[in-house]
Amino acid sequence: MKNPALIILLVLINFACQQAPEITFESAQSEKYRPIYHFTPPTGWMNDPNGMVFYENTYHLFYQHYPDSTVWGPMHWGHATSENLIDWEHQPIAISPDSLGYIFSGSAVFDVENSSGLGTSENPPLVAIYTYHDMEGEQSGKSDYQSQAIAYSLDKGATWEKYDQNPVLPNQGIRDFRDPKVMPWTFSDGKKGWLMTLAVSDRIQFYSSENLLEWKLESEFGQNQGAHGGVWECPDLIPMTAPDGSEKWVLLVSINPGGPQKGSATQYFIGDFTDGKFTPDDQLIRWLDYGPDNYAGVTWANTPNRNLFIGWMSNWLYAQVVPTETWRSAMTIPRELSLFEVDGTLLVKSAPAEETLQLRGSSFELDKLQSNLPSEAVEITAEIEDEEAFSILIENEIGEKVLITRDNGLVSVDRSLAGNSDFHPDFAAVHSAPMSWEANSLRLFLDASSLELFINDGEMVITSTLFPTEPWKKIRFSENLSTIKLHNLAEIN
Repeated sequence: MKNPALIILLVLINFACQQAPEITFESAQSEKYRPIYHFTPPTGWMNDPNGMVFYENTYHLFYQHYPDSTVWGPMHWGHATSENLIDWEHQPIAISPDSLGYIFSGSAVFDVENSSGLGTSENPPLVAIYTYHDMEGEQSGKSDYQSQAIAYSLDKGATWEKYDQNPVLPNQGIRDFRDPKVMPWTFSDGKKGWLMTLAVSDRIQFYSSENLLEWKLESEFGQNQGAHGGVWECPDLIPMTAPDGSEKWVLLVSINPGGPQKGSATQYFIGDFTDGKFTPDDQLIRWLDYGPDNYAGVTWANTPNRNLFIGWMSNWLYAQVVPTETWRSAMTIPRELSLFEVDGTLLVKSAPAEETLQLRGSSFELDKLQSNLPSEAVEITAEIEDEEAFSILIENEIGEKVLITRDNGLVSVDRSLAGNSDFHPDFAAVHSAPMSWEANSLRLFLDASSLELFINDGEMVITSTLFPTEPWKKIRFSENLSTIKLHNLAEIN
C-alpha cells in the first residue's frame, strides 16, 4: 500500500525537475468568495432549496431566503429559473411572510388534472406546498406553531397566490411539523392522487390527498430507526430502479445536528413503499454525502426518468458566520441520484448531472505531477491506478492548502490549513469517510469557496466549503493518478 504523505514528499522533491503545463491563472471574481458557477442569492441569506419543479422546459429553484440580512430571519421563498441547470436567472421573490407566519421549506407540483380546482382544465396550476411558521406562537411557548399551506400559480410560476383557506394541514400540537415534499401517487384502488412526506420531530409521516387540499394520515416511520442526533427535516421519497431491475424506494431525511462530521447532514433509507407505508430493507445508517456541507437537498418534481437533486452547500454549525459580506450560502452543483450495489448492499450514487459538462471551457491533459490552475473555477478528472491510495494537494501562494487522500479504506478532505477558519472552532478539520470498495476514477469540482469530490462518478461524495485568503493557484497529484484532465469552468472572455 502506498502512503499518501510519502507520495507527496517524493512529488515535492521531484518538482524542481518537472515543468508545469503552460497554464496562466486569470481571476474571474468580482466579489471575494462568490462562486463562479454555483448558485447564490443576489444578496442576503439563503438556506434550503424549496419547491423545485420542472415545467415547460424550465427548471424552477425556490429557496429559503431572507433578503434583508446575511443571517437567518423572516423566511421567504426566493426564486430562480434555468433551462439547463447551469445558467440561473433571478426572479422576484415568490412567496412572502404574512399574518400566518414565515414561509418555511416545502415543494411544488404540476397539478396537470387540476385536481385542486385552483386552475382550469385548459390552464392547470403549479401548486406550492409549504410550512407556515408562526414565530410569535413559538416564542409564546405554543407547540402548534407550524402548519402546511399552499399557494398556486397560473402564469408558469411567475407569480403566486396563496390559497384563501390556509392551512390545508393544521398542526395538532406537534413541534417541528414541517417541510412537506409532495409527489403524484396512485391509491391501492387505482385512483390518482398525491402523497405528502412530512418531517415530524423525530420521524416521518406520510399523508395522502385526492386534491392537494384535504389530507389523510397514512402512516409514519423512523421514530427508533436511523440517526437521531437532532431534529429530522426536509424529507424526500423517491422511487428508483435497483441494479437487478426491481423497484426500490429511497427516503432522504436531513438531520440537524447529528451528521457524521458534526452539525447537519442528510441520511437515507432504502426499502419498499406499499399502501402508504415505508418499510426499510435493513437498519443501516447511510449518508448521502460524507462532507460537512451538503444539507436539506431534495429532488426536482416532474422530471420523468431522472432523479435530479440539489443541496444547500453549508452547515448549521457555522452557516451564519462564514466570511462572506453581501450574501450567505451557495447550492451544490446539480446531481443525479441512482442505486448501485456493493457486496449485496444497496447504496445511493450521487453523480454530477450531465448538464455540468456544459461548464467546461479550455481543457488541458496533464502529463506532470504539478499544474497551475487557470482560475478559481475548475474541474479535475483522473483515473486511479492503485485503488488503495491517492492524494491531491491544492495550494495558494501564501501556503494555505487543502489535502485530499485515500488511505486505509478512508477518503479524507483536510481543510485544517485551508485559509480563513477562525469564525468557528469546528471549521478547520479533517473530514473522512469509509470506502471499502475499489476506487477507479474521480471528479473534483473547485470553485471560489467550495470543493466537491466525486469518486467513481458519485459512489462516494465529499462536499466542503473553503475560504482561502488568496485563490488556489496550484495543484499536485500523486503518481498513481493518471489520465488527468483539467477543465477551466470560468472561461475568461
